[in-house]
Amino acid sequence: MTTATTPRRRRLPALAIAFALAAAALSPAAEPSPSPVQADNPIVQTIYTADPAPLVHNGRVYLYTGHDEDGSTWFTMKEWRVWSSDDMVNWTDHGSPLSIDTFSWARQDAWAGQAVERNGKFYWYVPVVNDATGRMAIGVAVADSPTGPFRDTIGRPLVENGEIDPTVFIDTDGQAYLYWGNPNLWYVRLNADMTSYSGGVTAIPLTTAGFGARPGGTSRPTLYEEGPWVYKRGSLYYNVFAAQCCSEFIAYSTAPSPTGPWTYRGTVMPTQGSSFTNHAGVIDFKGSSYFFYHNGALPGGGGFTRSVAVEKFTYNADGTIPLINMTSTGAPQAGTLNPYVRQEAETIAWASGVETERASEGGMNVGWIENGDWIKVKGAAFGSGAGSFTARVASATSGGRIELRLGGANGTLVGTCTVGGTGGWQTWTNVSCPVSGASGTQDLYLKFTGGSGYLFNADWWRFTAA
Repeated sequence: MTTATTPRRRRLPALAIAFALAAAALSPAAEPSPSPVQADNPIVQTIYTADPAPLVHNGRVYLYTGHDEDGSTWFTMKEWRVWSSDDMVNWTDHGSPLSIDTFSWARQDAWAGQAVERNGKFYWYVPVVNDATGRMAIGVAVADSPTGPFRDTIGRPLVENGEIDPTVFIDTDGQAYLYWGNPNLWYVRLNADMTSYSGGVTAIPLTTAGFGARPGGTSRPTLYEEGPWVYKRGSLYYNVFAAQCCSEFIAYSTAPSPTGPWTYRGTVMPTQGSSFTNHAGVIDFKGSSYFFYHNGALPGGGGFTRSVAVEKFTYNADGTIPLINMTSTGAPQAGTLNPYVRQEAETIAWASGVETERASEGGMNVGWIENGDWIKVKGAAFGSGAGSFTARVASATSGGRIELRLGGANGTLVGTCTVGGTGGWQTWTNVSCPVSGASGTQDLYLKFTGGSGYLFNADWWRFTAA
């Protein structure tokens, strides 16, 4: 955690013009919003994220991602991150419950993985470099909660053949499968303990009928590149994958069984955005279907500084997946947010300038707050009206103010809370202020104002009804 004497720095630029330039980098098929206050993609703005792996559990979507380090010129990744949402637009940051250091046998490369739940346990399959062999291997970590903390389950690789990008799928008959691979595509049948497997490692034939024909006469005859995502819908099995490096697009195949034979079905998401890789995750949530991917749309973004985004889509009547384009608007909100219960400050639809960190009282807090920074919370249902606002804050300086605004960072002002110095960045206290004019369902903006330098940290907030 950060103390009063620890230097604090901002990672990502927060200028609106920088976002506008990044949004313009989307393909012509995308529809960038006219201003950042309308945008909800990418869904995380406080750090760079990649390789989304969504999981639906108990009415929430848990999103497992990689973390591209700032300024990377390679896939420099040391940890994985978790986020969650119950409305697809306001995402809560749960920090990093899994890193390279979790695996005593691993050296580097916290690349694309996936988590799944079984019998009340959460299993996260990830590729890392085995320090003993120097090759990529697949490890498995387990936790009692979808947000961790995760621990190495078996103390060694689950499987190792130098290839990457595991995806895990539990069929309706209870049989679990682990798939992975680049340049090949492999699978094993996992045992019920999810940490061992029966039989051998099996190669899936990469035929052009199954995975499309790669143009150019390369040594790889099919479009399959990496990043498989296998799931079942009805009686049909889908394998959505990154195709034809580089730049990659997202394609898919289907099969009548989890082991094939696979039939190539075409493009899901064309090559778009400013990242030369892509990685898909597909879920159903609250009666709708969602497609997760990554691009380089944030300021400073690119092929090694990526950001996760999401689109809502509808399957065609015959079960095929329609063409999905990247947008900066993202998925519509699935429900509303209740402002009258405790909301974590790190629950964010869009943020300008702030970052997150571990909080001394548990969970995460928002920090690196400077004058003019703000957080957008989408679709707050105030009903007949709010009467007051309370926030948990800490400051090693003289503090600042939280302006409560509706509709935009410079929208209608409905309340202002003054935050004083508390003696430390993790020395917490509550501040409250009256609210007037907050009713109906509104996009809420917490705008932070004050002097120069870092102002204060925020842990959580809550409104009280009038």
